[in-house]
Amino acid sequence: MTESKRHFHDFLTPNNILCHVKADDSGALLDLLLALLKRHEPSLDLDLAAREVAEREELFPTVIAPGLAVPHARIPGMDAPLVAMACSPEGIDFHSELGPVKVTILLLTPIDEPNLHMQLLAALAGDFGEAGMIDRVGALDSPAEVIACFTGSENSMPTYLKAADVMRDKVVTVYENDTLQRAIRLFATTGIDELIVIDRTGDLRGVIALTDLLKFSLPEHLLWMEDLTPIYRFQPFADMLKSSGDTRVADVMREEFLAVDREVPAIQLAKLFLVNNVHKLVITGPGGKLAGVVELKEFCAKLFWE
Repeated sequence: MTESKRHFHDFLTPNNILCHVKADDSGALLDLLLALLKRHEPSLDLDLAAREVAEREELFPTVIAPGLAVPHARIPGMDAPLVAMACSPEGIDFHSELGPVKVTILLLTPIDEPNLHMQLLAALAGDFGEAGMIDRVGALDSPAEVIACFTGSENSMPTYLKAADVMRDKVVTVYENDTLQRAIRLFATTGIDELIVIDRTGDLRGVIALTDLLKFSLPEHLLWMEDLTPIYRFQPFADMLKSSGDTRVADVMREEFLAVDREVPAIQLAKLFLVNNVHKLVITGPGGKLAGVVELKEFCAKLFWE
């Protein structure tokens, strides 16, 4: 027997939806939504939930897309998820660079169900991924209209999470024929420690990391020298910087890297991180093109505390 599909809106009830909401800011709005959940779920520890949501807010951004905020937290002692939604056509001030928020979804999940937590977030992202969906929902007049808007959605919760559900699709890349100088500038301005290298057609060519810069600057025989006084003034690095405008990324990059198809079960990523002792996995899509990356720290954040 096949398992029936579940959707994000299956956890949303009319009693926990507010339309045409007005609030001074995000704090006042969250108080409204928490009180709404408490009204219909008396067992909810309101103080604990408020504290957990506030603590998470300090670590991760709430506004995940223009007009959409998803404050959420994992709550000890909960048996099932609780979801509340607020719609505001004018928007609520969340002090975000992405502007006022028209749809706010408060999501509370049991702390010991990380899979369900991530499934709900994945399904929610799918429901609001359609162009104009956020504005349309924000302007609805009643909870019944909100429920009807999602009824029939094909964005069901995945039976299991895939690499595509946990990857980051915004990736900083360099071309293989870019100069090493450009790569160094990207390292400096982005704060990342590894760049994905592609060609002009978008095919993956390799990776270049900060450690590759060090290895390229220091010939291997220097690594075994006991006396490093000849290079106390970092002369090898000075020489590398002097020629960085003429050196190509292809001369420094590594062609060996771990690539994982986006359809691979997400749990497989945990195994790959451990077995291969790596901190980043390159995720590929159709034709082996770059689809995104999964970093160990981001993967653990989604699994344990985000």
